[in-house]
Amino acid sequence: METTKEFGGLPHALSADEIARIIGPNTVYVREVAVAELKGSGVIPVDAPIPPSQKFFALHAADGRRVAVVDSRDMAFVAARQHELEPVSVH
Repeated sequence: METTKEFGGLPHALSADEIARIIGPNTVYVREVAVAELKGSGVIPVDAPIPPSQKFFALHAADGRRVAVVDSRDMAFVAARQHELEPVSVH
């Protein structure tokens, strides 16, 4: 993941590590993930009988690593706070 910022008129690409240092190690991002994405990445077995309409929410560290998957947005925020993390919603 790279984000471009301008410093002194010159573009500068921020690495995932730089972004993590800027926002802090205790921030996690919560985003909805599709069943197909979870099956495709091996989080859920491909043959698991889960309807495609089922909603899941992933928590990601600032560097993009997925650290948890739960089946409710509210649970994602509760789980983050229970582990002294600050959840931020991503769309």
